[in-house]
Amino acid sequence: MILVINTGSSSIKMSLLKQSSRQPLAEGLAQRLGEDTALLNWMIAHERIEQKIPKANHQHAMAQMLNILFANIDQTLIVAVGHRVVHGGEAFVEPILLNEKMIADIQALSHLAPLHNPSNVLGIKAAMLHLPKVCHVAVFDTAFHQNMPKKASLYAVPYAWYESYGVRRYGFHGTSHHYVGLEAAKILDCDFKDCNLLIAHLGNGCSATAISHGVSVDTSMGLTPLEGLVMGTRSGDIDPGLIDFISRQTGDSLEVITDILNRKSGLLGLSGCSNDMRTLLKASQEGDERATLAIDVFCYRLAKTLAGLTAGLTELDAIIFTGGIGEHAALVRSKTLTQLKVLGVMVDETSNQADGKLSNGIISDTDSNIPILVVPTDEEKMIADYVLALLNHHQASQCC
Repeated sequence: MILVINTGSSSIKMSLLKQSSRQPLAEGLAQRLGEDTALLNWMIAHERIEQKIPKANHQHAMAQMLNILFANIDQTLIVAVGHRVVHGGEAFVEPILLNEKMIADIQALSHLAPLHNPSNVLGIKAAMLHLPKVCHVAVFDTAFHQNMPKKASLYAVPYAWYESYGVRRYGFHGTSHHYVGLEAAKILDCDFKDCNLLIAHLGNGCSATAISHGVSVDTSMGLTPLEGLVMGTRSGDIDPGLIDFISRQTGDSLEVITDILNRKSGLLGLSGCSNDMRTLLKASQEGDERATLAIDVFCYRLAKTLAGLTAGLTELDAIIFTGGIGEHAALVRSKTLTQLKVLGVMVDETSNQADGKLSNGIISDTDSNIPILVVPTDEEKMIADYVLALLNHHQASQCC
């Protein structure tokens, strides 16, 4: 069995997967860590287990989660643990076996992802404390995008910033984009290495990626996850001069404005009521003009980005939607694709309304120039695949 751990700033998500099929055996979530309302949930063998863990830190929450898991599952059957790490910088371009040096190197990249990497390291250390005899593997969100050409990855800023501080576009959601691309290749009946795709990963965080012959050649997120598409609470692309302008108008500090751009903008900022697309779609149907505006901006900016990403491709085999919004919001897909009529795309609304479930994920009309797909993502399964591939390469007996 493979245990996959995703540690956030105030949460820990775990999935236990079968080694053979990568199917989940148990799924757990500890959330609101550090707060009085901190809560732990497990779903094991169709049984829900809930426990309050007030003010629990990452180490305590990890211990409680594993105690519950091991009371129901034989821990000796776990062969490895895969850890999601948000930022690998340029140092980590593929999954790695973890040791003290590698953990220190990941910690050293915290300046690139101060909201994520420190939490990821806390999760790694806590898991290694409780599972010291199995292999631990780090899988990086940024790794899939590391082959982007410099014309796509560099900003037009002093080159010394790149040389001295690593300022460049790294991209995120790489694990999801890779998994969805592989699944799309199966639907299209082509080798992934021959596929040319546009993928929109749409959730509370959103990104779009251009894949040429199985390689990411451009993506919408940049140095941080703030760049790119409109998201749940993130602004996405803005005029950099806006920050100085708002600071002069309000007197707010850089820290305050950055926090607003990350946590109080996007769909939430535009609508004034929610960062959840489901809530906004319902509000829009009921006549809420701000909710409708937020949805329209979201879809227009997505279409604009997808069109722009075609610059990195010489041909296009499919446009793919994934993530919570991408998989379940038919109106978002329809509005976005309407803006892309210049590409000759046409939607079959019956398949679109069914989220592609009636047609092997394909929602395009037979007359569409380009196939359009809805492909559910599964980052946990992809992480497990990375882990097993690495173990098979190194041989598990030699890496623990």
